[in-house]
Order: sequence, then C-alpha cells, then structure tokens
Amino acid sequence: MMLLIRNMESERCKTIVRQELKKLGVHYKYVDLGEVELLIKIPIEKQTLLADALKKSGLELILNQKAILIKKIKDAVNDFIYFSDDITHPNFSAYITKKVNYDYNYLSKAFSETEGITIEKYFIQQRIDKVKELLVYGGCSLNEIAYKLLFSSVAHLSNQFKKVTGLTPFTFRQSKDNSSKKNIDI
Repeated sequence: MMLLIRNMESERCKTIVRQELKKLGVHYKYVDLGEVELLIKIPIEKQTLLADALKKSGLELILNQKAILIKKIKDAVNDFIYFSDDITHPNFSAYITKKVNYDYNYLSKAFSETEGITIEKYFIQQRIDKVKELLVYGGCSLNEIAYKLLFSSVAHLSNQFKKVTGLTPFTFRQSKDNSSKKNIDI
C-alpha cells in the first residue's frame, strides 16, 4: 500500500514519519520524500491516527484519491521541466497522460477543480520559476535557457516570462544582480 505525504521535505521529515509508523506498529518497505510504501494495507482507523500524528509535525497524509491524482500531475509537470533534457520534442498533454495514466481531459478537469487553475497555467508558472532559478544561479544565456526548457524561441520565453512576472528576463536578472550586490555591501 502506498501513502502520500504532503510537506515532506527533508531527512528530518522522513525520521518523523518512521517514528510515527513505529509507534502505530505499521511495517513499511521504504519511506521517501512524499511517500511511504507499506508492506500491508492498514485499516482506515490507523490511517486516521497516522494522519493526526503527522499533522502535529506539519505533515499531511493524503487520503483523498483526487489529491493523490493532483500530486501525480504536479510530479509529472516537475519531471517534464527538470528532466526535459531527456525528452525530444514532447507533446505536453501526451506526456502527462502517459506519466499519470489517465485521459488528459479528465486530468485537466480534476486539476482545475482542485487547484483553481489549469494544468497549462500551473506548467507555465513552474517553468517560469525554473527560468528565474537559471537566470539567477545558472549562469545560462537566454538562448541556453530557452533550449533547455523547450521554449520554441527566446522571444516565446521572454513573452511568457513577462506575462507571469511583469518583467523581462533581462530586467529580472539585473534586479537580482543588484540586490545580491547590496547584500554583499551590508
């Protein structure tokens, strides 16, 4: 049985989850960031006890099937963005459909109902976050970033970036360079 846990971001979180599972006498195969594979299915009562115990530490056991589906979509979007070097001219909706193993229309509707935005808008936001990261820390040119993140052109990247942030990539990079220089001077 697989359990998904929200807000699990460190080794400390994994330790907390292991401790809570041990307290409840629940045997597991592994504990990883965001998920736990149990050796056997546990009753809903134990799931509820685990959820309550984890909540005290800021972790959230995802019991809802729709929430699990949304997490899988978000994971697929992140895989697409962070591992796009392995993908040759992908079709985004086909990629998500294949990774999550559901019809894209169903996924799109479920995501929009739950998150309040479309998968496409979420994808754009995540991709622009990656662009920001590369602009500030990556030392990459816009051409390299556009290629790496599968934008059709630098102009497309710049237009998307400005729509989301209100700034051009150049202005954003400049403002981050200036703010880091100010922090050094202090």
